[in-house]
Amino acid sequence: MSQSAALIDRPSWAQRLGLGSRELRAWAMYDWANSAFATTIMAAFLPLYYSQVAASQLPATVATAYWGYTTAIALAIIAVLSPVLGAIADYMGAKKRFLAVFMSFGATFTALLYFVGEGDWRLASAIFIVANIGFAGANVFYEALLPSVARMDDVDRVSTAGYAIGYVGGGVLLALNAAWYLSPESFGFADAGQAVRASFVSAAVWWALFSLPLFRTVREPDRQLRTGEAVGLNPARVGFSRVAATMREIRGHPDLFLFLLAFLIYNDGVGTIIKMAAIYGAEVGIGPGHLIGALLLVQFVGIPFTFAFGQFAARVSAKSGIFVCLVAYSVISVFGFFMSEAWQFWALAVGVAMVQGGIQGLSRSLYASMIPVGRSTEFFGFYSVSSKFAGIAGPLVFATVGLAMGSSTWGILSLVVFFGVGAALLTRVNVPAGQKLAREEESGARTDPK
Repeated sequence: MSQSAALIDRPSWAQRLGLGSRELRAWAMYDWANSAFATTIMAAFLPLYYSQVAASQLPATVATAYWGYTTAIALAIIAVLSPVLGAIADYMGAKKRFLAVFMSFGATFTALLYFVGEGDWRLASAIFIVANIGFAGANVFYEALLPSVARMDDVDRVSTAGYAIGYVGGGVLLALNAAWYLSPESFGFADAGQAVRASFVSAAVWWALFSLPLFRTVREPDRQLRTGEAVGLNPARVGFSRVAATMREIRGHPDLFLFLLAFLIYNDGVGTIIKMAAIYGAEVGIGPGHLIGALLLVQFVGIPFTFAFGQFAARVSAKSGIFVCLVAYSVISVFGFFMSEAWQFWALAVGVAMVQGGIQGLSRSLYASMIPVGRSTEFFGFYSVSSKFAGIAGPLVFATVGLAMGSSTWGILSLVVFFGVGAALLTRVNVPAGQKLAREEESGARTDPK
């Protein structure tokens, strides 16, 4: 074989990651886009700005607890709405339209965080709740596109590749925002506070701008009709009817239902660590520079490990990969209980970086492999419910335990229970049986082109 022929046959980096088509790359690019919110807003700058500026007049433990309650309220709202909205989007063939709406008002309210000043913790909470509803709601429809754009054999690699690309995107913006914060005058800002508020606007612009490839390239899946349905019915009525039916029918997918329950519990711990790490670190006395630097480290160290978990799932199984992550998170929680110095926070950040993208990507792909493709948005609405109810319970437990004990260190230790119980339930999930049942149901579905 000639050298030129060998180069032609050699798979590109995108093909090796499972992103061989333009549509798959455009889909994964949304992870790059929305990671601006996940890193700059949710994980790094807003929690610190909330505790040190917006809620500066409150005791540190109280500020941490209020941040936990704020995140829980937003996720409770979207947990209630997402199943119905998902069913409506499936009926209307409107996944991308719903995604655009939630992304738009999420990005808009993210930009409005610029106007939060000292003592404005109520305003900060209110704006973040709406922005987080936009972020979480858009993810329902984004993730529901996964079974339509990826083949079953590639779903693990595509899902984890999306998270890895998100690490890069969120990390690049976070690095820029960190530079603004550390040297505001060099970038034309009056002080560090103005630089942080500008970073909120930058996250909104980044999110909206890099969402465009998905809207331009990813096709809208066909409208899905169930038996007895027709075009022209009231979408809201159809949505509520479908949710009621799905709540009954999901019990006919016993392994999928059991996985949802396991995911709900272990994702409590995962989500709480992501959302509470920075404000928890600030409470125990770690400086903002160390906190932001360690969170930035997570973004880039996480990239190769996320890809590695995608390869591990392809060779072993997604379920085994999730088990590895849960063991690691249990160790992290115990170590976090004893944390008091900056180097320990850096060490924890490395540990989280090794498993965060893996558990998120593999959970999403494992679920996607066990649902009927034609009802993906509706079923991902229930996946979102599990995710969001987990996001409610985790921060609530963390905040309540912290207030009761007078220190959030006990809150971080309580997360071990979530990882242990979630792992125990996961052992009972028969993944091949769940996948077979989903394909059998899909073969009987009917499709009505838009």
